[in-house]
Amino acid sequence: METIKFDQLVDAKGLACPMPIVRTKKAMNELKPGKVLEVQATDKGSTADMKAWAKSTGHQYLGTVEEGDVLKHYLRKASGEEEEEKKHPYVVNNEELQAKLANNEDILVLDVRESAEYAFHHIPGAKSIPLGELENRLNELSEDEELYVVCRTGSRSDLAAQKLTEAGFKKVINVVPGMSEWNSQIDSLKK
Repeated sequence: METIKFDQLVDAKGLACPMPIVRTKKAMNELKPGKVLEVQATDKGSTADMKAWAKSTGHQYLGTVEEGDVLKHYLRKASGEEEEEKKHPYVVNNEELQAKLANNEDILVLDVRESAEYAFHHIPGAKSIPLGELENRLNELSEDEELYVVCRTGSRSDLAAQKLTEAGFKKVINVVPGMSEWNSQIDSLKK
């Protein structure tokens, strides 16, 4: 199974409700926006608790992986990205990208979300390069390739599209709103 990258670990094994949430809340307060938290718990009710807590606080529940008796919950700290200004001039919506994929057009979908977000669900064939790694991994992309950049809401992909254009990439298109409203085929982590 693919290893899921995270920025901080919370050990809540052996603790019953509400302690996994209490520890998660404390750790989330110390985490920088956009970073991923792994919460390890043995309380079977913690999955529903994590989903509900994330929704009520604006953080993103990415998913849960079960390993034996341990539930590994992944959450991404809210970053306020929904309110950030969009600047990259070339934009398509999800439906336009879905049509290009259905027509088997020669394009590359570049997913700039964190690897944990990508692991839980992504567009089939999409290349994962998290935004924070993009500048160091430009050599993995072709400057002449048509790149459709996707993230959760279109904000990180907007920043990535700007960076790619500044680095000399000629055909860069931001996909809005991105994975938060993607309703076509996906590959996902199934356990």
